[in-house]
Amino acid sequence: MNDTVLSLRDFRVSFPTVNGPVQAVRGVDLDVSQGEMVGVVGESGSGKSVTFLGLMGLLPRTTIIEGSATVHGKELVGQNSKQLRSVRGKKIAMIFQDPLSALNPVHKIGRQIVEMIQAHENITKKAAHVKAVELLDIVGIPQPDQRAHQYPHEFSGGMRQRVMIAMAIANEPEVLIADEPTTALDVTVQAQILDVMQRIQHELRTAIVLITHDLGVVARVVDRVQVMYAGRAVERGTVDDLFVRASHPYTRGLLDSLPALGRERLVPIQGSPPNMLQPPPGCAFAPRCRHAQPECVLELPELRPFGAGETACIRAEEIAVEVAGV
Repeated sequence: MNDTVLSLRDFRVSFPTVNGPVQAVRGVDLDVSQGEMVGVVGESGSGKSVTFLGLMGLLPRTTIIEGSATVHGKELVGQNSKQLRSVRGKKIAMIFQDPLSALNPVHKIGRQIVEMIQAHENITKKAAHVKAVELLDIVGIPQPDQRAHQYPHEFSGGMRQRVMIAMAIANEPEVLIADEPTTALDVTVQAQILDVMQRIQHELRTAIVLITHDLGVVARVVDRVQVMYAGRAVERGTVDDLFVRASHPYTRGLLDSLPALGRERLVPIQGSPPNMLQPPPGCAFAPRCRHAQPECVLELPELRPFGAGETACIRAEEIAVEVAGV
C-alpha cells in the first residue's frame, strides 16, 4: 500500500510537572495507508493512547506536543482548537475505551449521533436522524429505529461500543483510532466488535489504528503491528513476522507471557517500566532484559531494518538465532 493517510514523524508528547517534564512519547514514527489496520501494542504506560490523544488535540492545554502528525498531508500539530474541531470527526475520529463515560447519559443515542453528523454536514435534523438510524443498523444494532430513542444506560456494554463506532464513522473519516475497543467485553462480544471494525475497514476503505495490549486481538485482525515501550517504537512488522520471528526482547516477553497449549506456566516480564521523568540514556528495556549488555545502557537504539520488519535492539541477530533454535 502506498496511499498513506496518517503519518507521524518524530512525534513527541510531554507533560510539565513540578519535578520536570514527563516524557510520555519520545519520537514516534508511523504510517497508515487507506484500507489498512495497524495495531499499536504495549503495556500500560507505554505511550500508546497518549500518542493518538495528542495528535487529536484531546490532552490538557499544558501538554507539550512536538514533531509532525498529518492526515492526507494536513498538519495537526500546532493547530488551534477551532482548526482541530474541523478535523475531528470528519478527517479523523476516535473510538474511546469506555463508551459509558464517552456518551452523554442524559441525551438519547439518536440525538448524539445527529449532533455528530450536523457538526460537519449541512443537513436537516430529520435527514440526520434517518442517517443515524442507518448507522446503527450498519454496526449491527437490532431495531435501530427504536434503539435510537433510548438512552446509553439502556444499552449493554457491547451495544454502547457499537454506538461509539457508529458515531465515529458518521462522517466517513479517513482515519479511525480505536483505543482498546474490546476492553471489559466478553469474548463473544469482542469478536462481534472486531467483525464490525473489519467490515468498516474493507467496505469503507478506512485506515484504522487499533490500540491494544491484547495480542490475541492483534493476531486476528490487524495487518501490521507497532510495539511501543517507554514512549518509543521498539519493533514493527507484519503480524505473521512478529509472532513467528519477533526480534526485540520486549516483544518476545509479551509473547512468552501469553497462555498457549503445551506451555506449563506463563513467563512474566520481570521489573517495572522506567520513570519517564528521567528516562534512561540507552535502551529503556535494558534493566528488564536478560540479553542486555553494557553497551545497551549507553546509547538509545533506533529502529533499523531487520528481516521483514524493523527492530530497535542491537542484539536482534543473536535473539533471532535463539528463537529459531527453540
